[in-house]
Amino acid sequence: MNFYTRKWVKPEDLNAHGTLFGGSLLRWIDEEAAIYSIIQLGTNRCVTKYMSEINFINSARQGDIVELGIKATHFGRTSLTLQCEVRNKITQKSILTIDRIVFVSVDEHGVPVPHGKTAITYTDERLREE
Repeated sequence: MNFYTRKWVKPEDLNAHGTLFGGSLLRWIDEEAAIYSIIQLGTNRCVTKYMSEINFINSARQGDIVELGIKATHFGRTSLTLQCEVRNKITQKSILTIDRIVFVSVDEHGVPVPHGKTAITYTDERLREE
């Protein structure tokens, strides 16, 4: 993975079993994947189109720190495909994997439009392109 963000598991992120609620984790992933896509595509006009099977492997507890790794794997004409892995920084165990998350570049009416990008950018330089 080539993009990391960390989240601290707080009481409001827990399920009835005292472990990280999957919905909280998926919200974090969708937000971070959107930010990653915005940077890669150079536009904030992109939407989540698809998530493949979500494989929950382990969990986290209150106070743990989780790390989200996201990597671009394919640029389509209007889309960007990502891969995601989430790890527990405290236990060093993998929490979740998602093989494919697809974002689509859209116009102001939500219609897919070509984004013109073909390669991964490792900084925020696309946000400064004119």
